[in-house]
Amino acid sequence: MNNKQDLLSEVPSADFDLIKKRSMLGVVSLVSRSFVIQAVALASNLFLTIFLEPKVFGIFFLVSAFINFFSYFSDIGLAAALIQKKDKLKDEDLKTTFLVQESLVILLLLIILLFFPLAKKWYGLDSSSILLFYTLGFSFFLSSLKTIPSILLERELKFNLLVIPQIAETLVFNLLSVFLAWRGFGIQSFTWAVLARGIVGLVVMYWVSPWKPGFAFSKETLKKLLKFGLPYQANTFIAVAKDDLMTIVLGKIIGAGGLGYLGWAKKWAEQPLRFLMDNVSKVAFPAFSRLQDDRQKLIAAVEKSLFFLSFLTFPILVAFSILASDFVKVIPRYLKWEPALLALYLYCFNSAWATISTSMTNLLNAVGKIKTTFKLMLMWLGLTWGLMPLFGIKFGYNGVAFATAIISVSSLAAIIVAKKQVDFRLKDPVIKPFLVSVLMGLFIYFVRFNFSNLFLGVILRIFLGVVFYLGCSYLFLGKRVFLETYQIFREIRGKNEKKL
Repeated sequence: MNNKQDLLSEVPSADFDLIKKRSMLGVVSLVSRSFVIQAVALASNLFLTIFLEPKVFGIFFLVSAFINFFSYFSDIGLAAALIQKKDKLKDEDLKTTFLVQESLVILLLLIILLFFPLAKKWYGLDSSSILLFYTLGFSFFLSSLKTIPSILLERELKFNLLVIPQIAETLVFNLLSVFLAWRGFGIQSFTWAVLARGIVGLVVMYWVSPWKPGFAFSKETLKKLLKFGLPYQANTFIAVAKDDLMTIVLGKIIGAGGLGYLGWAKKWAEQPLRFLMDNVSKVAFPAFSRLQDDRQKLIAAVEKSLFFLSFLTFPILVAFSILASDFVKVIPRYLKWEPALLALYLYCFNSAWATISTSMTNLLNAVGKIKTTFKLMLMWLGLTWGLMPLFGIKFGYNGVAFATAIISVSSLAAIIVAKKQVDFRLKDPVIKPFLVSVLMGLFIYFVRFNFSNLFLGVILRIFLGVVFYLGCSYLFLGKRVFLETYQIFREIRGKNEKKL
């Protein structure tokens, strides 16, 4: 992208082949590069949970929830509106969005500075926690400056470039936080890592997607963007109220220690989603948006997306649930997390449902059914606020996890609503991979080894589970699963990248 014309180039809506190629390239680029990100994050999470106590994690999750809640108000849906917009973007679209967003960010930072003394008193936070809070606030400002360059890459489906800042941020944050935790910095490990991540991410983003910041204001442009953006952001607000605001409330109900146990369970259970679903969703939303006028091609794209997620996510969640009790015994200092095992199982159940429900809401948003998504989000918001605090008061952090599992079943409503809009199939993309994953889980559960080295036994069971799953997949799903995967990788590694 050497000039403004290149910067604002678009993918034609009718060019299905180009969309398909860029989407596949995007998914593989995100997943392959995210392998590095997730490997680093996975190792970092393991070391941090060894070096740090549950209460420290609880404080980090609590303070992060405060910042995430306030950051919601900085966008009002303009970024999503720019991505979803069918027409080519104009320079005034970008600069109007930038002006409105940065004005909101500065206003919110002032509110945060005024609000935090109340939170400090309410939760009894110490000076280290306060410094972390302010650092996260500054990082929030740095993150807002990356919005426009990120939108430009997403519009062009150039996710192979979009992941570069993510890799840089992940490496800096995780390596620095682990090193500082090892050196005994406690909560300050997160503080310095957050600051370094924000600075590095901003620099790298503008390197891969150059854009000269500027201000403009077009009332007509803002009005058009808000028509999609406000309903979209309303859905986002419900998600924020359901997750981050609830975390703030739970911090008072179950304490920092309980919040730490929940955060540990949730983080491990959501690892497959962060690795797979986030990357696929990032590609699927703009790709589905381009295909919304051709329902047959849209159906094919939705089914491939569901199958990819189900085929890879379900077996990981099932295996992780069965082997987790052995994992915590491998490292002696990891036994402190054993009280959170039940919560981990329940969050794995929730993640399995989230694999499908998130795809459904993503699809509804892409075809413009924002109001429908809004109603679903209201349902989940009501269930969350109706069940989680009640279960938390009665049964502690495990009660909150039980409530999460109960709420996840309501994802059936999202599936039903989405199928009314786009008549995709569930049997081959979802149900068959799920059944094969269950068979693999039973196999792993009953195959045990009386090795003196527990770690060796776990590794061997994982290896046999992978072989069993691939074998059953070949029998029940057919060789097309492996052939299509091979063809996609061969095509993308060959000439497609040159054509794009």
